[in-house]
Amino acid sequence: MTETLAGLTDPPTRPTVAAGASRGRRPVDLVTVGVEEEFLLYDLAAAQPAQVAERVMAAVADAGRPPVQHEFLTTQIEIASQPVLDLADLGEELSALRRTVATAAATVGAALVAVGAPPLAFDQTPRVFDTPRFRRMVTEVGALAPGPGVCGTHIHVGIDDRDLGVQVINHMRPWLPVLGALGTNSPYFGGNDTGYASWRAMVWGQWPSVESPPHLRSAADYDATVARLIDSGALMDYGMLYWHARLSAHVPTVEVRVGDVGLTAADTVLAAALVRALAATGLRLARAGVMADPVPHHVLSAAHWRSARDGLRGHTFDPATGAFAPTQRVLGRLVALVTPELRRHGDLGMVTVGVARARSQGAGADRQRAVTQAAGAHALLPYLAEQTVVPTR
Repeated sequence: MTETLAGLTDPPTRPTVAAGASRGRRPVDLVTVGVEEEFLLYDLAAAQPAQVAERVMAAVADAGRPPVQHEFLTTQIEIASQPVLDLADLGEELSALRRTVATAAATVGAALVAVGAPPLAFDQTPRVFDTPRFRRMVTEVGALAPGPGVCGTHIHVGIDDRDLGVQVINHMRPWLPVLGALGTNSPYFGGNDTGYASWRAMVWGQWPSVESPPHLRSAADYDATVARLIDSGALMDYGMLYWHARLSAHVPTVEVRVGDVGLTAADTVLAAALVRALAATGLRLARAGVMADPVPHHVLSAAHWRSARDGLRGHTFDPATGAFAPTQRVLGRLVALVTPELRRHGDLGMVTVGVARARSQGAGADRQRAVTQAAGAHALLPYLAEQTVVPTR
């Protein structure tokens, strides 16, 4: 049988690394991982989005802390980690960045909230951040902008060979729906339970090019495909390619952007560990010349929809069987598949604990619903703000 990401079980021949081992003793071919996280800013007293991104950025700068970035709307803000090998370092950095921005937001009467979409009704549509690029985007996409403000997690794995990167994406694409299910964190919108675990996926999915990446042959094929999309008008430029996995437009990485922003920093670190291990597994296969199975695009589109609707509590596509199966079973298959790379990168213990927590407590969407069912809708925003700054340890 052809060895693919759906069937790979043999451990790597390279030496493994125990969790906590010093970075100096790690194999030289480990891959780095970095994260970008988008957040909403809220006035908790008014239960309304707060259009204060510029003031928060200024407060962060005044405190002498690492800079943050504005996002599409004035109610949004983004942080970005450094690329790291050790996920303990990633957890510490994300926790510190979240606390820094939350503290800055508090000085202007706002709270930092890690949620995929605005959960409560809002009185006015947030303004688009005034930049030439964003103004052009509004013109190009019409009524899709400015939208309500949705927030995701973007995970970058260091792969600087673009041809290999395309093959890695091919190997990853059947597993992206289960990663999306793990990252669901937006069940509410406008004061209502949407019936979805990720309403962000539904809102964001209306934009051109937000979809599963196609199965492509090479970097040249990738670039030609993007050029055709730009020529069609669906994209303004290379950076507006919003596939669930893509070659980054600005750094030498494969970028996975399928999940909502993690409710906690620990949620994001768990996602980063699985994404890196999956990419590293695909990289090993690509270097060996093993081609990925070209799972049909329409099957993966259906799987992403099921994952957005059901989260961890439903069904999604199982690459090992080609059928739909309980999502938690597919998550278990994914962990088993990437265990050699988790072990080699020193992440297996952390992922084992994190997946067990996700199985018992659910994804962010499940935890949000548990809070509102127990304490009412008024408890949701304070809960989200509190969980946003919970440290990873």
